[in-house]
Amino acid sequence: MKIHKYSIKKSINFLKKNECIGMPTETVYGLAANAYSDKATLKIFKLKKRPKNNPLIVHYYDLDTLKKDCHLNKYFNKLFKKFCPGPITFILKLKKDSHISKNVTNNKNTVAVRFPKHPIARLLLRKINFPLAAPSANISSSISPVTKSDVEDEFGNKIKYILNGGRSVIGLESTIVDVSNKPKIIRLGGLDLKNINKVLKLNLKYKFKNKIKFPGQTKLHYSPGVPIKLNVKIPKKKSAYLLINKKKINDKNYFYLSRKRNLTEAGKNLYKTLRNIKKRKFKLIEVEKIPNVGIGQTINDRLKRASTK
Repeated sequence: MKIHKYSIKKSINFLKKNECIGMPTETVYGLAANAYSDKATLKIFKLKKRPKNNPLIVHYYDLDTLKKDCHLNKYFNKLFKKFCPGPITFILKLKKDSHISKNVTNNKNTVAVRFPKHPIARLLLRKINFPLAAPSANISSSISPVTKSDVEDEFGNKIKYILNGGRSVIGLESTIVDVSNKPKIIRLGGLDLKNINKVLKLNLKYKFKNKIKFPGQTKLHYSPGVPIKLNVKIPKKKSAYLLINKKKINDKNYFYLSRKRNLTEAGKNLYKTLRNIKKRKFKLIEVEKIPNVGIGQTINDRLKRASTK
């Protein structure tokens, strides 16, 4: 997608004034601000209504900019070489002289970092001399945005500017890997876990922990504010029914994430579909069984956490 130079320039002007902007990435849209600024990063928490003990992900352009703030290691180097830029976030140890705001890390000695692949996000990062703290551009615990209009739904005119980058091509947040010590999977995401294990030659497994040490660990998240019931074979008449495989029944309450059991396509369509269902004011969302493999694991993780009361 082409981007007018004026849009980048306008974004940079707001960021330099310690304002927040909406920023496209290949995963979801982020609420971006100068990661070195206490004032700017505090605005992220206020706008999102995000608990201050929930750290933020910081977006970098390249290794040279990252090395100013973090200690690198062999696990990071292997994964970076294979998957970056892309939908993977790393937990790394901070350098003592790092300028990353304490708001970003919740005063910890580690920070979550990633290198977005979206060309507009990369262009923006290349033209500024600070990294961007950018959690998903939504009110805390609600559905993540995958388009400019989704960000507008969340914040209206409360943020200064939204940089339009079209629809996010992955539609699910990044996979988070803690490589600050022995590698651990912190959050499932848009990068299949088996690919990470293949590169590291390990057998890492994911188990959700409701302990907010890193981003992506809150229990209630990705929620449309509508109850969700999983693994449903026969839906109730008035519920919205999420499917990933084409049915002969043509029902207005049926919402297809995919018609051919394509889990990558289903992941891309998940949040947009949930947002659509919310707007149509359904009282219940029921979901057919989704294979718990590959990106299906991420989809199931999101739906389980969205259904948490």
